[in-house]
Amino acid sequence: MISQILVPMDESEMAQRALVYALENHPDAEITVLHVVGNPSPWGGEATSLALEEDLEGAAEERARAVFENARELAAEYDVEITTEVQLGHPARAILNSVDGFDAVVIGSHGGSVADRLVVGNVAQRVFRQSPVPVIVAR
Repeated sequence: MISQILVPMDESEMAQRALVYALENHPDAEITVLHVVGNPSPWGGEATSLALEEDLEGAAEERARAVFENARELAAEYDVEITTEVQLGHPARAILNSVDGFDAVVIGSHGGSVADRLVVGNVAQRVFRQSPVPVIVAR
């Protein structure tokens, strides 16, 4: 039985589909939405701007706010409360480092911008291949 689910989310439609899948198919599970901040890119991007922040954790929480608000709104439609968590770093690595204590990961098949996917690689594929817990890839 799946009672603890980790749902990594970014701003993509596929991430929203992953959360909806978890909500619809595992209504009694405790769901934690994870947002990873500081995604590397060839231009420095978010990782560089975060490095300049005085309050790194506060800045990460602020950047995750929109994702978490969206996730809470989706969960409210199913009358479910979710837990949220922010991690810093590379998305696949952060997700894999967070899976302990969860029965499964439900992840969108792809997300982020085309440029990020080309540079960073396919996060869902890496998580699927390396996760010690079952991974459900939602499309």
